[in-house]
Amino acid sequence: MNREEWLGRSPSGTIEGPKGMVVNEMAGSGGDAMPYLFQKMEIGPLVGTRTRGGLVGISGYPPLMDGGSVTAASFGIMDTEGNWAVEDVGVHPDVEVIEWPKEMIAGKDPQLEKAVALAMEALKKSPPRKPPVYKPPAAR
Repeated sequence: MNREEWLGRSPSGTIEGPKGMVVNEMAGSGGDAMPYLFQKMEIGPLVGTRTRGGLVGISGYPPLMDGGSVTAASFGIMDTEGNWAVEDVGVHPDVEVIEWPKEMIAGKDPQLEKAVALAMEALKKSPPRKPPVYKPPAAR
């Protein structure tokens, strides 16, 4: 709190309350890693469809005679039990919601709508904490 009684928070970049993540088959690489970690840390539900499963790293770009280059998968990730993770499997959502063309043409986003509905349900069950009331120090 500053002298003008503005109540801040630290870290200031946090967002309290329920969270969810929308995922689909178009997500790969970092789009596989982020949902994988979000789910492992139990931050909130993944909503949508399974991610692509293209989570591998590349390193080294051998040059070709024509000036081009080639890339190839050279490393991946493993889970905490030592198993190869995500590559060729993807990340499965906690709540599967398929986007059908009819809904999309109608301007709906069923995955986002479901994720928001789940967050609103969670918010009812666990409302955000109110900030503490400022109590100035006693005069000396």
